Amino acid sequence: MWFWLSLITLLCWSGSDLFSKIGCRDSRDRYSHLKMVMAVGVVMGIHAAYEIFVGGTEINLSIMLTYLPVSLLYIGSMALGYLGLRYIELSISSPICNSSGALVAIMAIISGGFGEFHWLVFVAVALVCAGVIGLGIVESREDEELRAARQEKSNYRYAKSWLALALPVAYCLLDALGTFADNRVLEVLDEGSANVAYELTFLLAGIFCFIYVVFIKKDRLILKAEAPKYTGAIFETAGQFAYIYAIADSEHLALSAPIISAYCVASVLWSRIFLKEKLSAKHYAMVGLVVVGIVIMGVFDV
Repeated sequence: MWFWLSLITLLCWSGSDLFSKIGCRDSRDRYSHLKMVMAVGVVMGIHAAYEIFVGGTEINLSIMLTYLPVSLLYIGSMALGYLGLRYIELSISSPICNSSGALVAIMAIISGGFGEFHWLVFVAVALVCAGVIGLGIVESREDEELRAARQEKSNYRYAKSWLALALPVAYCLLDALGTFADNRVLEVLDEGSANVAYELTFLLAGIFCFIYVVFIKKDRLILKAEAPKYTGAIFETAGQFAYIYAIADSEHLALSAPIISAYCVASVLWSRIFLKEKLSAKHYAMVGLVVVGIVIMGVFDV
């Protein structure tokens, strides 16, 4: 089951990437990243209410506090990721951000979280990690003429800067720590309760952002500009629901984490189709590595 939950997460989060990029790419909106946090907070808050009052999920202050460090790592990483979308293409940002899966796999292997698997599974993890990291390397070393051609098609211009790369890298580190800590905390918490705790914490973060943006900074919320953010938030929430159950399987963490991190592959494809960002032969080669790795993991699911 972990394999299918990981794939669902992959598809939903790649959709979230696409719509979040559309909602946050306008450099004229200084608070687009905070508005994205607001959107995700609203949608997650609604889902949390459903889980509590309809699904009967247990939640209390103790559960909220136990899961709080994990929630803060995730929310902090996502806020930085949304900010980074203003300065860099999705096809560069997403692979860098999701190299976190490779870090998690390494941490899981070191801590003995791999268990007994066929040797090809180790090869699969290596392929997925190499593909995800390779996408980031290919993008960062891209020829300037090809970069200019892609930006001309997408009607957006991005200048190279340390901040453009530093923000996705910061996301990667925080997200890796969050994923690894998440797996440990889920040993003592029910998955459903942990997910609701995360969603309620995100709701609180969204409320704080709303107060700051609307009441303190006096910025306006325009329906047309906010619609992509809420669409992305719906995908994000659906992906989070599948994700929490996928990584709860401790024995398969070193497999599920790289698969989930590979959602950047789909994000790169969506950016090519919908945002008109071009891909090179090297991009497709890295995408192929990830796909082969995922298929091997599915075949040898034990």
